Amino acid sequence: MELTQGTVNDLLAQLGPGDGYTYLPNDLNLQDLTDLLDSRYGAPRTLVLDGFTDPTVDESRGGALLVPFEDRAVTIRAWAYGNQWVGTGTARDPEGDERSVLVVAHREVPELLAVAHREVPELLAVAPGKDEDVDWMERLRRITGWTQPAQRPDADWAEVESRLGTALPSDYKRMVETFGEGAFDGYLDLNQEPWTDLREDGLLIWAGTEHEDLYTWRADGDDPDRWPVVVRSFDGEDVSFDCTAAEFVCRILIDPHHPFTMAGYFDTHWFMNYRESG
Repeated sequence: MELTQGTVNDLLAQLGPGDGYTYLPNDLNLQDLTDLLDSRYGAPRTLVLDGFTDPTVDESRGGALLVPFEDRAVTIRAWAYGNQWVGTGTARDPEGDERSVLVVAHREVPELLAVAHREVPELLAVAPGKDEDVDWMERLRRITGWTQPAQRPDADWAEVESRLGTALPSDYKRMVETFGEGAFDGYLDLNQEPWTDLREDGLLIWAGTEHEDLYTWRADGDDPDRWPVVVRSFDGEDVSFDCTAAEFVCRILIDPHHPFTMAGYFDTHWFMNYRESG
């Protein structure tokens, strides 16, 4: 059975939005399925390994995924996404045969997710655009748990800025140098240089999402570090934010009240490096 993200969508759709599970075809490669779920939802947590259940597993850690199998789960890994738990692995069927499974269960979404070692209030304590001394790139490192060396330390910004005819915001350049090619939470794609598709509207595109929202700057004034972030939604509506790109990313990752928040979908945050993932 050939696996793609479309296949995964079909399997999940068959299970529906509530609790459910299915035994998978014998020709399905379980590692391929795990890798696809990993690329979609981030690193999983292991609930059961070689028949031994993690003693800390409870409802807040995906315990509902184990209910259908009673004591028959062999290996189950789980992902939290919005109001749903998704799990895959192997379990014994009623006849005692070990089979691959895909299972989903309802998840109670915490009001404020415990992110970055429970430092959310401190990380977002500054009102948007109000404190120029805050190092939002350092906060972004902490939120994503980023410890790798800079991915593009030799980016030729002089050449890029010369070609674009404008200087670029310093925090954006640090983001690209630090993280390289990839996406925050596997969702928000960081452009390696701004796209000029909306230049006639005064906008430069520095990131985007699979929902077709474009994250841009309104390139007004001679100081790029003061350019506001503008979100252009898929229906053409523009929403402006008086903050830098790095601050905007920090806030949408962990502020549950931000209009473009991603805080409700994941209980940890990361940067998916496309070169490593490939």
